[in-house]
Amino acid sequence: MDTQLAKEYNDQAKTYNDYSTTSPYGELESQLFRLGLGDCAGLSVLDIGGGSGLKARDALDAGAANVDVVDISASMMESGQDIEKSLGRDRIRWYEADCSKPLGHLPLRGASSYDLVLACWVFDHAHDLAEYEGMWRNCAAYLKPGGRFLGIRVGDPRSPVWDGRYGIYAKDCEDTADAVHYRYGLNLDPPLEYEASTLHISMSGSYEVPEKYGITDFETESLDKAAIIQKDPGFWKPFLEDPGFVVFKGKKKLEV
Repeated sequence: MDTQLAKEYNDQAKTYNDYSTTSPYGELESQLFRLGLGDCAGLSVLDIGGGSGLKARDALDAGAANVDVVDISASMMESGQDIEKSLGRDRIRWYEADCSKPLGHLPLRGASSYDLVLACWVFDHAHDLAEYEGMWRNCAAYLKPGGRFLGIRVGDPRSPVWDGRYGIYAKDCEDTADAVHYRYGLNLDPPLEYEASTLHISMSGSYEVPEKYGITDFETESLDKAAIIQKDPGFWKPFLEDPGFVVFKGKKKLEV
């Protein structure tokens, strides 16, 4: 991850939150993520790459006791802090850091201490396998044995479903041996664009890396469960055939 990414998120932090309620893509993402969350009553949550706290707020709404957000963008987190203040809540702590690097310098709850770890879209900002492994290493290091993981990752940014019809688009795709590098955009007013990189190992659906660090038993949240798809399956047919993103979940192995 790099300073250019942080700058782009900082510059566009105030309008980023709008995508979840103003685009078909954002509504689908929110519905699938909440299905994956389930009951979070009393849980302590770590949100890796949590930005402005969109997913952290979902976790609190699902009953979580508290959430720690770690993100590279100070402005995104400031936006989230403003939202939390407007709601009269103080159950999210915010920490600025690169999630692909060790997080031991942060005053988090400590190793193996979170009931739930979230990592939404963060893997699609890993430029190489080392950064990708670093992100997964952090997820596993802070998750309790038996604890839950929930994440979102891009499918194939070169897919036709990334042509803007669902409110998101990808352009300037460049293939390398390990990844597809591209820019993705949100069809807001004005549009927002960010750099991204999706590793082939992630795009393929392989769980080799997280399993190496003890997160296993992965499942994909079924698209058919989402109300927005049930309402108009014809509109979503291309997405069902070639999902633009995947909501997936796993568990950390119990210690022997």
